[in-house]
Amino acid sequence: MSEGRTKKAAMNVAFNFLNQILTLILSFVSRTVFVWGLGAEYLGINGLFSDVLGLLSMADLGFGTAMVYSFYKPLADNDYRKIAGLTTFYKKVYTIIAAVVSIVGVALIPFLPYLINLEKDIPHLTLYYLLSLANVVFSYLCVYRTSILSADQKSFKITRITMIVNIIRSILQIMGIAIWKSYTLYLVLGCISVLINNLIASYVAVKEYPFIKNSVELKADERKNIFANIGSVFLYKVSSVLLNTTDNMLISVIVGTIAVGYYSNYLMLQNKISMFYTLLFTSLTASIGNLIVNEKAERRYEIFCCEQSVSFIACGFVIPCYILLVNDLMSIWLGDDFVLDNLVVVAIGLNMYLSCVLQPLWSYREATGLYRKTKWIMIMCAVLNLVLSIILGKIVGLAGILFASGLSRLLTYVWYEPRLLFKEYFELSPKKYYIQLSLNAILIIFLVIGIGFLSSFIQVNSVLSWFVKACFVGITSLTIVLMIYSKTEGFRILRLKIEMYLKNRKRQF
Repeated sequence: MSEGRTKKAAMNVAFNFLNQILTLILSFVSRTVFVWGLGAEYLGINGLFSDVLGLLSMADLGFGTAMVYSFYKPLADNDYRKIAGLTTFYKKVYTIIAAVVSIVGVALIPFLPYLINLEKDIPHLTLYYLLSLANVVFSYLCVYRTSILSADQKSFKITRITMIVNIIRSILQIMGIAIWKSYTLYLVLGCISVLINNLIASYVAVKEYPFIKNSVELKADERKNIFANIGSVFLYKVSSVLLNTTDNMLISVIVGTIAVGYYSNYLMLQNKISMFYTLLFTSLTASIGNLIVNEKAERRYEIFCCEQSVSFIACGFVIPCYILLVNDLMSIWLGDDFVLDNLVVVAIGLNMYLSCVLQPLWSYREATGLYRKTKWIMIMCAVLNLVLSIILGKIVGLAGILFASGLSRLLTYVWYEPRLLFKEYFELSPKKYYIQLSLNAILIIFLVIGIGFLSSFIQVNSVLSWFVKACFVGITSLTIVLMIYSKTEGFRILRLKIEMYLKNRKRQF
């Protein structure tokens, strides 16, 4: 990775980490006030609407991923005409998408009662749904401009804006619930914050790249190439949505809407933790895109090994900590009524593991356009997940629905995507990768069992005792995985790159 790529990647990672730390703190405070002020029923409705509207994100046909990907080469070539043409094209596309989402979203209103499973009615559900829909529609505004910052490895500029806007939004939402106990105000503030965030980010993008204001029509063959990519990305989009946004709907129908509220607390914590390691790899995606264009297979694989070492270490720390600490945390934070069964926690841990350990693979998928060749396996995964969720949900309940997600992934793209990536971009056999992946999974199972047994002697009945247990679990897990993975080739390369970067920074000062 060149110094320029390394510097931009470091900036992206730093700002994203800061943003996630602040967001995590505010999310805990906001969720606590939400539960106290509105109750688990509203928490369930909030989670259910998020998943219903997540289905509407299929309307963008995968343009978001293809858009960033299409900017890589013209940015590397300084082709300003092509960039302006792409921006003009995507502006028209997202205007249509916003309109389609609005129309389809309103058309879904009559079907909402069939998804909601509560013992008592909640008033103004249609209003709450429409405000949630507006939030989704506003998210499409100006994205055609801001994506160029992500493609040019400058996503930290967007993150900086998002961080400030989200802090102000969270504070106002907390005040709205604490003082007025108003879910309507909570949603309105969310809509306003998304709108303001996009407008400011758009202004920054135009200031950075003034030529994107020019209206330039793409050539016919250029549009054809984009739509060829979109066809593949759309199938990815459909499968991703079916995998990630159907759980809450199935939980609501099979188990009950209030269960969605209980699970949403675990999901919120899972998502916030996942964001910490996900942002590391998404921050590197643009750098990898640049790498794919300019470097050979050996160099590409070298960077992949670095990422994979980080991923294995992150899994060895994050997964045991989550599985062994989350129930104690929920008990202290919200009370025993909000604590879920240990089998549910293990199911969540499995899904967390797969999303963590596959991050290097996914960052290369986005940067290389690999989704064009793995689209059908993702559709198979989504269909399999839906079938297994219904079957296991009926038998095991909440845990069965969550286990279905992990099982469907293991049976499909977990083994298929590495084979393609190694063949197409590394010119190597994936056998070594499969072995490393299996050994890492076995290691984490032993960590959970072993550290779980030792930490069970620590009685948790206060924040202080939970902190003591968290330190024991965290330090023990991290020490063991560092001892194991610090000897790997990927970690050695990573260490050398960090040392080189720090030396270059020192010379600048």
